[in-house]
Amino acid sequence: MTIVKRNLGNINHVFDELLNGFPTLENHQHNNWHTVPVNIHETKEAYHLEVLAPGRKKEDFKVELDKGLLTISYEQKEVTANADYKTVRREFKFKSFKRTFTVDDAINTDNIEAKYEDGVLKLLLPKKETLTVAPKTVTIQ
Repeated sequence: MTIVKRNLGNINHVFDELLNGFPTLENHQHNNWHTVPVNIHETKEAYHLEVLAPGRKKEDFKVELDKGLLTISYEQKEVTANADYKTVRREFKFKSFKRTFTVDDAINTDNIEAKYEDGVLKLLLPKKETLTVAPKTVTIQ
């Protein structure tokens, strides 16, 4: 799986991601978008992405795959005011986010799975089975 990251604004993150070896393509850190932490694990069969996003509803996430880009996003919906229900103090802050990853041909894109549990959005990106061709000796006549 090939992943490339462009981090806008802080050169230290570029070096951190280069050392980690599995960076993202884009981090939106402007307007109302912010970055959420993502853990990426690899097994023989798949890559496992974990997006830390507590307090949200699974219906509000959007996971798209288009032209080799896997985009995970959440857009904060406006809270409607209620005259009978006055908020005295608001400390919960849920901001919109978007993370984009480049997915190469080694991933079986037809079988990508996602689930949201315990405040973590988990994605399974299964690897394609690789066929190994046994070496062949050609007899010279």
